[in-house]
Amino acid sequence: MTPLHFTKRYPTPERTAAAVRHYRWIGQHAKPLRQPALISTACHALTFERIEGRPVRPEDLPRMAELLGHAHGAAWSSDLQTASLNTPHRFQDGTDFDAYLGPREAALRRRHAEGYLPDKVALYAMLGLLEETAQGPSAFYKDSNPRNFIITVTGDIVTVDTDDLSLAPMGYDLAKLITTLHLTYGPLPDQVINAALSAYNMAAGRYGVRLGSTDRERLDDFLALHAVLNAPYAGRNGYHYSWPIRPRPRGTS
Repeated sequence: MTPLHFTKRYPTPERTAAAVRHYRWIGQHAKPLRQPALISTACHALTFERIEGRPVRPEDLPRMAELLGHAHGAAWSSDLQTASLNTPHRFQDGTDFDAYLGPREAALRRRHAEGYLPDKVALYAMLGLLEETAQGPSAFYKDSNPRNFIITVTGDIVTVDTDDLSLAPMGYDLAKLITTLHLTYGPLPDQVINAALSAYNMAAGRYGVRLGSTDRERLDDFLALHAVLNAPYAGRNGYHYSWPIRPRPRGTS
């Protein structure tokens, strides 16, 4: 018999508390995302309703893009209109979740130290690109990869693993989903990516005109960042493909 519950464990009580806080924030401010019911909490563990289904596949991308657009638009409308991408976002209980720039700058420097960026020129190009993308309305980043959504047998989409949230520009989390679908299943045709971006913009734009303005050039900038940030995972955890890393000089198109 399949268990009705799933228990996830955390290394510290602080990590557990943060996971609960982020789960509840999604439930309050990003209501288009359905999450499993949280059954019980303990110092080092959370028990959730078990959801049966499959991970996201490339054919699900347009629908997933639309869902993310609605979720990001709803969160902006509910809580993120005054958020700045350069500073952590403050919860009502006085705690924060991360800003966009700082953690990703640190991660890019780690990728250079690990050898995924060949030299300082490539590192500075990526840091410049990161800075250029830190503008516009704030959305949230929840690590949208194929395994963090479950498609049920009835076709419902359930969002899991919302433990770590940070601020991000509109379209950044969509780019993460596109990147990880590529890493899992291989390259996606341009027309599929363009259709997903259109679906995302149409959904997000319902919450504010500025929210539906992510163009393909900006999406490609996010994809370039994700190619570097996710480079260590190629060949691991179901990621069978790689994404070419092509740092572009700052100030070029």
